[in-house]
Amino acid sequence: MNYLGLDTPALIIDQEIMMKNIHFMQDYANRNGVNLRPHTKTHKMPRIAKIQEAAGAKGITVAKVGEAEVMAANGLKDIMIANQIVGPSKLHRVRKLAGSIDISFGIDSIEQTKLVEIAFADALKPAEVVIEIEVGEERSGVIEEEKYIDLLNYLKNCKNIHLKGIFSHDGDSYGAENFDELKEIHLNSQKRTLRFAEIAKEQGFELEIVSIGSTPSLMHDFPILDGITEIRPGTYIFMDASMAQAANRWDMNAASILSTVISKPTDERIITDVGAKGLTMQTRTKGITATRGLGLIKGHPDAEIFAVYDEHAIIYNKELRDKVKVGDVLEFIPNHICPVVNLYDYAYLVNKGQVVEKIPVECRGKLQ
Repeated sequence: MNYLGLDTPALIIDQEIMMKNIHFMQDYANRNGVNLRPHTKTHKMPRIAKIQEAAGAKGITVAKVGEAEVMAANGLKDIMIANQIVGPSKLHRVRKLAGSIDISFGIDSIEQTKLVEIAFADALKPAEVVIEIEVGEERSGVIEEEKYIDLLNYLKNCKNIHLKGIFSHDGDSYGAENFDELKEIHLNSQKRTLRFAEIAKEQGFELEIVSIGSTPSLMHDFPILDGITEIRPGTYIFMDASMAQAANRWDMNAASILSTVISKPTDERIITDVGAKGLTMQTRTKGITATRGLGLIKGHPDAEIFAVYDEHAIIYNKELRDKVKVGDVLEFIPNHICPVVNLYDYAYLVNKGQVVEKIPVECRGKLQ
């Protein structure tokens, strides 16, 4: 069927654009001699993760244990959880997964590492961990070299843990004011990550993985420095309004939300049937990822979503209002696609206007 006939709201994925995006990033990794380990928190679909692996990806990244469990149950065998895993229940689940797949997860403190050591006592194989390095995002990760060395020294005495590598996330790239600053963030985060890799080597560790990544800094063919082994972008596969701004191109937007016009109560106001529960209320207001409003309207570059209620989108644009009638459909490009995908049970894969596959978002809601 033609996708414009789908019941709305609906999550639409343009197959041709998605595949171009997959090959775009894989080619970038290949040219730079590094592995691509895409972050699947963007799409949350094992079906699409397998497409990424078939195109050359070296395993996948997830954010939560629940996502790793779903991906593993669907045949994905090489998974990194790019997050600190804390708590007996979660660590027990990771230990169970480790019996059948290659799985690693983040640590950043001795306090957390002690819990891992206890949880993996008497396990068939040690916990595979990767230390997160804070490189400017001001989120989690090791900051001070002294504390990092303390953590490395503690790991030397652990019987149930193997240090597989280190990773960083230059999330501050989203706030870069221009492309020169974006490149500077990209290079400086790598240099800092490589400095911590060198410290590990000085302490007697051989790291298998030195992993970096965020989509904005990996869209412009910036250099990847010697010593980096893999990149972990996520949003690149679908893109969104903010990533289109960061990439300075709109032909890579593979994802949209199909929504029906349900009311035109004034000469300039349009109401559609998707709101915060299908788009989120997220804005991007800073730097190269800044966007207008709460989402853009495909094919109508001068219009944007002004506001959302739970189940309604509000648009103020007289020209667009005069073009559409109640019952017509519009396509919205969300500001941030990752949380939007998590709101839908299915995505509709579309090729040349026809629905070719209905894909379950099987990792939806896997927050634990």
